[in-house]
Amino acid sequence: MTQTELSKILYVEDDPDIQVIAQMALETVGGYATKVCSSGQEAITEGGAFEPDLILLDVMMPEMDGPTTLVNLRKVPGLEKTPAVFMTAKVMPSDIERYKGLGAVDVIAKPFDPMTLAARIQEIWGHCHGG
Repeated sequence: MTQTELSKILYVEDDPDIQVIAQMALETVGGYATKVCSSGQEAITEGGAFEPDLILLDVMMPEMDGPTTLVNLRKVPGLEKTPAVFMTAKVMPSDIERYKGLGAVDVIAKPFDPMTLAARIQEIWGHCHGG
């Protein structure tokens, strides 16, 4: 099944202030249905039922970081191949390559611009689907 339209995003972020800003940017500006999870464990528990088109993951989180969360999300039925994007303040080329090596399709730098976040996500989505 090939889906070309992005509508549902699973967003994993432990900082409540950043959660609110990103959720508003994704839902209000982008029009995406967004499920916010505050931890990797919550994403693993609830992410599969949400059936997201894309996973947006913070890298630095307590208990389970973004890369570890992604490895575990890949074991959830239905999320094995869901495109994943990391968000991080550490955007050194070596870090970006490591995240892509884990299966991320791209990396978004923090702090991000709430007004352009949805457009950036859509641009990444287009690259994933040859657009």
